[in-house]
Amino acid sequence: MALENVTAARVRSVLVLGGARSGKSAYAQSLAEAHASERLYVATAEPADEEMAARIARHRADRGKSWTTLEEPLKVPQALRSLARPGGVILVDCLTLWLSNLMLAGRDPEAAIARLADAIGALAGPAILVSNEIGMGLVPEHKLGRDFRDWQGRANHKIAQACDAAVFLAAGLPVQLKPAPPPSLRLT
Repeated sequence: MALENVTAARVRSVLVLGGARSGKSAYAQSLAEAHASERLYVATAEPADEEMAARIARHRADRGKSWTTLEEPLKVPQALRSLARPGGVILVDCLTLWLSNLMLAGRDPEAAIARLADAIGALAGPAILVSNEIGMGLVPEHKLGRDFRDWQGRANHKIAQACDAAVFLAAGLPVQLKPAPPPSLRLT
């Protein structure tokens, strides 16, 4: 889906999905920059090592000074409820790290996902949420990996339902998932 199609749809919430290095963060950032000059980036990554700290710094530099950044590894629903407002846009990047943080902290993923979906439904302003689609590959070898993959799939499903629009990126190309016209079957 072209960026202008999301803009034309006048949606309040967008889920941007894709695999690693699919272009989802750049797409979400461009979408936010096309909508509002007041932009808040809710970062869920934590700099657990030097490589991750370098990634975070690179992402921050790529956004430039026109963004405000809030580092929030766990309380994303609360941040959306309290900070979303008309005239601005919130970009949450990413729900995959948020879910990982929750699971590693021993939090209940099901309850947290439900709180996030509820927050999306009550947004006072626009939000774009980025998430990885990780269920299209191999079955993880270890139980924690399988549990994470399953929760990520459930989260993507629930958040896609809560959002007004959903876009999938592959090889840097956006494909509109929602809203989409229903298929028309030819019965002859």
